[in-house]
Amino acid sequence: MRGTTGKDLPFPLDTPGTPGSAAFFDVDNTLMRGASLFHVARKMYQRRAFTLRFAAGLAWKQIRFVLRGETMTDVNSVRDAALAFAIGIAHADILALGEEVYDEMIASKIWPGARALTDQHLAAGRKVWLVTGTPVEVASVIANRLGLTGALGTVGEVADGLYTGRLVGEFLHGAAKAAAVKELAARDNLDLDRCWAYSDSFNDVPLLSSVGHPVAINPDSRLRRHARANNWPVFDFRSGRRAATMGLKAATGVGAVYGMWRGFVKLRDR
Repeated sequence: MRGTTGKDLPFPLDTPGTPGSAAFFDVDNTLMRGASLFHVARKMYQRRAFTLRFAAGLAWKQIRFVLRGETMTDVNSVRDAALAFAIGIAHADILALGEEVYDEMIASKIWPGARALTDQHLAAGRKVWLVTGTPVEVASVIANRLGLTGALGTVGEVADGLYTGRLVGEFLHGAAKAAAVKELAARDNLDLDRCWAYSDSFNDVPLLSSVGHPVAINPDSRLRRHARANNWPVFDFRSGRRAATMGLKAATGVGAVYGMWRGFVKLRDR
């Protein structure tokens, strides 16, 4: 499916939500185009929080993520670098930064089709949660701005108002997402068999498999194959779909990286 207005869905989102039902949405490449953490890093670079070399490395990971989906190598690399650079940063500054990042960089990248899905779940009386490896401070801003129920995100340890560079619990990725959703379900008396989950990544199969209604959105190649094999619905909101995107990769990849690099250089030279 190339997209949806909500009227051509193969399942009844508009029926009243039964007690104990909810919907869980991944963020990066599912609810929005690209990686939210990249935009946080970009905003931090504008504030001179780290070097152009590090920023350019994140830009290249963002390009690869948009073109082919996430890899665990890139995910772990960005996580470790972000934790290292977070040491000593004020928690209050990140809260304020989350609002700026949403207004300046994320709002325009929300997929309209994904937003329509969240709206229909809400209209049917279901709770809608974001479940993401993005820092919970940023994920909560996205959820609040979209009028969703809340967000489960990665939690950084804070001591005396400053980030320590350590995590509280696990990095919310892969199996950790499924564990977090199961914990939420137990707390809020949710019946996961009546719940929905949406993601773009094969790494989120544990999350998708934990609910009765899994849906792949903008899936990477492995998730697309898995979804087809298991008869899961698949939505693709990307322009031209992956075949066209990958066909243009050689022509556009270098230009895109160059464009991002020049953007960081301009910020540096201001």
